[in-house]
Amino acid sequence: MDASHTRALSVPLVAALAAAALVGGCASSGSGDSGGSTTQAAPAAANDLQDDYQKVIKDVLPSVVQIDAGDSLGSGVVYDDKGHIVTNAHVVGEEKSFKVTTATGEQALTADLVSAYPEQDLAVIKLKDVPSGLKAATFGDSTKAGVGQIVLAMGSPLGLSSSVTQGIVSATGRTVSEGRRGGGTGATIGNMVQTSAAINPGNSGGALVDLDGQVIGIPTLAATDPDMGDSAAPGIGFAIPSSMVKTVADQIVKDGKVTDSGRAALGITGRTVLGEDYRPAGVAVVEVKEDGAADDAGLRPGDIVTELGDDPITTIESLSEVLAGDRPGQKTRVTYVRDGDEKSAEVTLGEM
Repeated sequence: MDASHTRALSVPLVAALAAAALVGGCASSGSGDSGGSTTQAAPAAANDLQDDYQKVIKDVLPSVVQIDAGDSLGSGVVYDDKGHIVTNAHVVGEEKSFKVTTATGEQALTADLVSAYPEQDLAVIKLKDVPSGLKAATFGDSTKAGVGQIVLAMGSPLGLSSSVTQGIVSATGRTVSEGRRGGGTGATIGNMVQTSAAINPGNSGGALVDLDGQVIGIPTLAATDPDMGDSAAPGIGFAIPSSMVKTVADQIVKDGKVTDSGRAALGITGRTVLGEDYRPAGVAVVEVKEDGAADDAGLRPGDIVTELGDDPITTIESLSEVLAGDRPGQKTRVTYVRDGDEKSAEVTLGEM
């Protein structure tokens, strides 16, 4: 999918971060034949699929950990045999030290923050002491993920460590603004993988895995339904693609920070402005970065950006969503209003 044609979502979203774990039991009853029952053999295809599930779980689940970040719980994925663990930036929050529980139940592990990159809602932490047998997950090529592909989500929803849910890839190439509520970083993230696998608080930072046992994404967000009091919208979750995870994590592991974001930037500080009808009408330029993309294109403070390429710009969020689908060095056209007159200019996008 061409990222430049990616459309942003308007559904509310909440970061999948658990503040506490509440576990309740439930019982069900029903009417039916109270006599003897017969058991039929499952079809061979069903048995084969079950075997595939169990093999993937056996291979990957030991690489998924639970992260205790003080007031919240999240998940993480072992990135290498040196004890690096990748997770979400909103999982680590402002904390610098963490308690880590592995799938095998080792609860005395501690880890320190290496670096967080909130712009992509990713972070890397590192275990102080690496236990023997710690297994790194295999990260696959998320660009090959296809709609309808079966996936498993692994993590610690509601603090229930080593939990697995099943679903499919519902869509690819989603651009999502996560907002800051529910522990989110406010990041706008492009090319996310949408999945029907259940994503609940605590799943953040875990693994979205294909049936080849490869991690194709980091579960991060779940949609909420505004008509249901912002409760979770079942079957609509989002994962940061593994291609971006590897790009960010490799840089943090090597250099201790992100040195090449791969994220496009216009090079302005701006704010949303309202039109005569009190609706969002564009982004007013407050400051222009010297020698940045906007500066080179001739924009200056006071201009109001209304379009980038073919996409209308009404708010700061909409500008971020369009830029999330673009690349540094990409040429496009910026339309803006200056002193009541509409103008446009070609702009070569910079890097965040």
